[in-house]
Amino acid sequence: MESLVKYTKEGIFTHAACSAEDTGRLKRAGTDKLLSIFEQYASLEKDGQKYMTPTDFIRNFLGWFKEDNFNPESVKLLAGIIDTSKDGLISFPEFQAFEGQLCAPDALYHTAFQLFDARGSGAVSFEEFKEVITHTTLHQQIEFDCDSDFVKLYFGKDRKRLIPYHEFSQFIHDFREEHAVQAFKRYDKTGTGFITPVGFNSIMMTIKQHLLTPQVKDNLVAVADGQNVSFPFFMAFNSLLNNMELIKRIYLQASNGSRTAEVTKEEFLQSAQMMSQITPLEVDILFKLSGLIQQTNRLVYADLQAMAPEQYMKQVTKKYTDIKAVESPDQRGALIQVLESVYRFSLGSVAGAVGATAVYPIDLVKTRMQNQRTGSFIGELMYKNSFDCFKKVMRFEGFSGLYRGLIPQLVGVAPEKAIKLTVNDLVRDKLTSKQGTIPIWAEVLAGGCAGGSQVVFTNPLEIVKIRLQVAGEIAGGRSISAIGVIKDLGFMGLYKGARACFLRDIPFSCIYFPVYAHSKQLLADENGYNAPYTLLVAGAIGGVPAASLTTPADVIKTRLQVAARAGQTTYTGVFDAARKIYSEEGMKAFWKGAPARVFRSSPQFGVTLLTYELLQRVFYVDFGGLRPAGSETSAPLSLTEAVKQENPAHVGGYRVAVPILEGLETKFGLAFPRHAPTPAPAAAS
Repeated sequence: MESLVKYTKEGIFTHAACSAEDTGRLKRAGTDKLLSIFEQYASLEKDGQKYMTPTDFIRNFLGWFKEDNFNPESVKLLAGIIDTSKDGLISFPEFQAFEGQLCAPDALYHTAFQLFDARGSGAVSFEEFKEVITHTTLHQQIEFDCDSDFVKLYFGKDRKRLIPYHEFSQFIHDFREEHAVQAFKRYDKTGTGFITPVGFNSIMMTIKQHLLTPQVKDNLVAVADGQNVSFPFFMAFNSLLNNMELIKRIYLQASNGSRTAEVTKEEFLQSAQMMSQITPLEVDILFKLSGLIQQTNRLVYADLQAMAPEQYMKQVTKKYTDIKAVESPDQRGALIQVLESVYRFSLGSVAGAVGATAVYPIDLVKTRMQNQRTGSFIGELMYKNSFDCFKKVMRFEGFSGLYRGLIPQLVGVAPEKAIKLTVNDLVRDKLTSKQGTIPIWAEVLAGGCAGGSQVVFTNPLEIVKIRLQVAGEIAGGRSISAIGVIKDLGFMGLYKGARACFLRDIPFSCIYFPVYAHSKQLLADENGYNAPYTLLVAGAIGGVPAASLTTPADVIKTRLQVAARAGQTTYTGVFDAARKIYSEEGMKAFWKGAPARVFRSSPQFGVTLLTYELLQRVFYVDFGGLRPAGSETSAPLSLTEAVKQENPAHVGGYRVAVPILEGLETKFGLAFPRHAPTPAPAAAS
């Protein structure tokens, strides 16, 4: 048998067909590391050598068949994939060689081949094929005819021919359809070419269950329209489910890349004929299914997502992407990392400007409420509450009064929000583990770094903005411009109140970003995907505790930065301001403008983060590092629980072992009973 692996000078096995890119992404585990993992799970020692048993490998290492009443026969069959010596034990060289094989572009077909090559001869015999097939759940539900002409075409009339790997790959691909055809013939007892809807449902729920989503399962009988199912309809239905990824591409072609556009049957059919051999019958079934699921005669991308079975290669690709992202982002060149930061900074600038403009009137009301003093002199109380402030600004200053100071705000908010978002992403990247997880303390630290870094832009921006915002309160006062404020303050004056700004912005970001990240997780769908509205809601949720709990620091900052008028108390610093505000106005004064601050910060950050992540989806550029959270253009794949529960011992190729092995079922329908057969009741004496 031709060797499937080659040994490299680094002491690791690599598949000869494995591309350099895939090998690099998986960042192969060294021999010493693999050996330590192997010895951790190997429970048997023989002639001074350690071995894994089938149970060690399948149940303990891979995490499959964890049930107490697991089927030992199934475990033994699956372990035979890696047990190339076929002695019932797994040696370290076999463990290491299989780790290398998992990197191969055709790893699934090699895995299936080794499952059937029970003797390790490099070819599959009829007896080996029959032995494996008879143990599958499909065969036990609807028996496969091993004496059929299909089998004889591959194994020969006398079934003595051996099938080598490349021919086997075609055989196992065609086997799925042959099994379905045989099942149809069994239900079509009279040979009319038709079966009942109930028979159709039975076949699909047994032989083709791996192709069915819950929505399709619920409509198997209804799709037949109460009529008997013809053989052409049966074949077209299965072909449609097998080609859902192609169907998605046809839809995107018909919708010019939009995932929300409604596509008519005629538009889809025209695109299908231009791109592929999808038949009109398949298109008819597609729209019939869509109508049953969504109650509409037009197709959108979400309909296809509801019908598309999970493909094992998507799981593997997702794992490759995750592994690539967390393996070695720090090993990228300095220029690439700088370009990535510039990219994130640019998107953050646009997002910040959009968010600030959306809520600026609320910010103006908040500032004026916080600057309203009740203990300095009589007659200063201009506003009863935030709503009264809003009405008076509109009445006496007009709509434009709500946007006083917007221009310097936009000039400053772009770098402010950009550096905040960039630093948070950067620090999170550095503190994310190799398993793609980040502890809560690291999230808080990343937020704190982001909040501290923004003050260099925030303080000058806010002191100018605040003085412009309160200028409208001075009746008959001279016109104040941003340039004039900057000249009056000077460079050092622009950083007046910086300590209070640190006191506010660092805790704000420490609270906001972790709450936002966890809110996204809670609001994501079952596949971990956030629709735009959930991003907006998550951003708004994060702003509530962050804005409210840091209001006292914001009040102090505002008092320090606003130019005091005649008769008003002046402050020399953070602690002086805190003491005087408390003695003159009481504890309640520290929470002035809190509602307006929450109503401003919550939607502002919601809009800002929504814009930031949508921009990353539309203009995503892969710099080889971690993909920013929320930048996925479609729902992440729903991996099985075994994949979701990362095992630190799964290194190198073994990090994609579970989805590849599960592909035996999702690609070929080769599922094995998970539970041990129930013992027959004892005969009565």
